[in-house]
Order: sequence, then structure tokens, then C-alpha cells
Amino acid sequence: VQLQASGGGFVQVGGSLRLSCTASGRTLSSYATAWFRQALGKEREFVAAISRNSGVTSYADSVKGRFTISRDNIKNTMTLQMNSLNTEDTAVYYCTAGNGIVTLRAGRPSEYPFWGRGTQVTVSS
Repeated sequence: VQLQASGGGFVQVGGSLRLSCTASGRTLSSYATAWFRQALGKEREFVAAISRNSGVTSYADSVKGRFTISRDNIKNTMTLQMNSLNTEDTAVYYCTAGNGIVTLRAGRPSEYPFWGRGTQVTVSS
């Protein structure tokens, strides 16, 4: 499966952005999917994940209550609605997919072998 993230940009503190991820090549319903992010000079970190049928979601503590992950298996897309953004959310965001055993709460990058190119999110004060 090929993944393409979009929707990044510049936003002020307190603002919102909606990231989208479009899959091609395979149907997304076969994969658990997740968002990861990497800030400049920092390690890649888990943001949110969603199960194949959207029945289960998991969030990093740092984004819980502010971000919402969703997916549309018919449209082969995944989204990340980001509200109340702060400067610590500035990073490159990656959409990912895993078709093996995935522990959503763990947020392990190794469980998501398919990664798209990232999209930059910059939050300014």
C-alpha cells in the first residue's frame, strides 16, 4: 500500500488543522493505521492509531482530548483532526499502516511497515 499525507501548514497557537492520508495500491481496510510525528532534533513519536474497522482508537497522552483520528475504508482515507494546537505540536506528521499484529496502545513504529511521506505542521506563537 502507498500512503500520501496532506493538509499540513502553518497555524497559530490555538488553531486547528486537518490532516488527510490517502491510500493507493491496496484497500486500507486490511490495515491498522496510525499517525506518527517527528520534531526537528527529536525522536519519532506516536500520535494516534485506529483499528481496521474504526472500532478502537488510541492516542498519545500529549494529544488526547485535542486530536481525533478517523478513517473511511470506502474512500481509502484516514484523517487526523487537530485542535487547540500548541508549539509543541510542530513536527513532520506521517501516516502509517500495518497489516500484521498491531497493539494500538503501544504505538510501536515497527508494527507499521508502510509509511507515507510526511507533511509539515508548524504552530507559531
